Amino acid sequence: MKTYHHIFARVRERWLDCRNRLLADPRVQQAAQRFPLSRPIARRRAGALFDLVAGFTYSQILAACVETGLLALLARGPADVGTIAAQLDLPLAGAERLLRGAAALRLVEPCGADWALGSDGAALLGNPGITAMIAHHRLLYADLADPVALLRRGGGGGAVSDHWHYAESAGQGDAAAVSAYSALMAASQPMVAGQTLAAYRFDRHRRVLDVGGGEGAFLCALGTRFATLGLGLFDLPAVSERARGRFDSAGLGTRATLHGGDFLADPLPEGYDLITLVRVLHDHDDAAALTLLRRIHSALPPGGTLLITEPMARTPGAERSGDAYFGFYLLAMGTGRPRTVAEIRAMLLVVGFGKVRTRRTALPLITCVITATRQSVQPG
Repeated sequence: MKTYHHIFARVRERWLDCRNRLLADPRVQQAAQRFPLSRPIARRRAGALFDLVAGFTYSQILAACVETGLLALLARGPADVGTIAAQLDLPLAGAERLLRGAAALRLVEPCGADWALGSDGAALLGNPGITAMIAHHRLLYADLADPVALLRRGGGGGAVSDHWHYAESAGQGDAAAVSAYSALMAASQPMVAGQTLAAYRFDRHRRVLDVGGGEGAFLCALGTRFATLGLGLFDLPAVSERARGRFDSAGLGTRATLHGGDFLADPLPEGYDLITLVRVLHDHDDAAALTLLRRIHSALPPGGTLLITEPMARTPGAERSGDAYFGFYLLAMGTGRPRTVAEIRAMLLVVGFGKVRTRRTALPLITCVITATRQSVQPG
């Protein structure tokens, strides 16, 4: 077996060396551009490479569209450039430059002499969670201004880690202090909730506890869909107290129980046959993640279910979401990492879970879902 793998590795190494030398050769590149059959491939690869180089500029154009309110303005109907410039408090030349850049990204489009909302701009406005993340990215871009420095210091120490400092504060702070990140998480939850609710049958359970549930956006989505499901939320006291108003507004106040505490230090409440982790596990390093999984295992009854939903590393078709975006976002945050399905499965088995299953979602770049069942006896 070792001989086979050794031979395979050597063959692959030689193939990669040959392929990369050919792709880097200017003569090969020029020939591919001229040959009719290879020309579309060459153009597509060149375009993808250019997009990779220019991606930060594209992101900043998008940020300008959100921060100025351009997309929201055009959602009310087409407008001429003069009106747009006045509404956005931009000089005419600045508005024209922004509109042309946004049109190249399909965020806006010409409509006669006016400008209208583009197809991708409309899709963005239909998902408030995305626009909230775009506004938040100002912090991430500040940290990524020197990515090598971020890598060398091992992550953290910048704007993103300051924003999420409450996660390392052992429950310190009040509701006002945690409002910014709680609101951000709540705004982006509907994307994850929609994918998760479609991937798993929650109606087989009686009571669900959302650990690290923030303002309760995920539980509100569950409670609205499933009228008989009991709801419980566990988060830092300053965070969980913000959920009461959301539950009351959704008409779920009498069905929701709030638990305040630190899930890495305090015992989790019992009496729930389903516990959910919504974009929580990847926020923590391995030791803390294992501690959390052990606490959940202890809190669940035999046969109880744990559901994990978050973007995962090396997901086919969503590699950039897991390994590139969240890989570096969590590095900037200073804690956690995206994990593969296999890595999460191994952690679940170590703490005593069984029947680990991956649930297919329609958009794995948004989230992937894993469920596991508590076995009768927890391993020592």
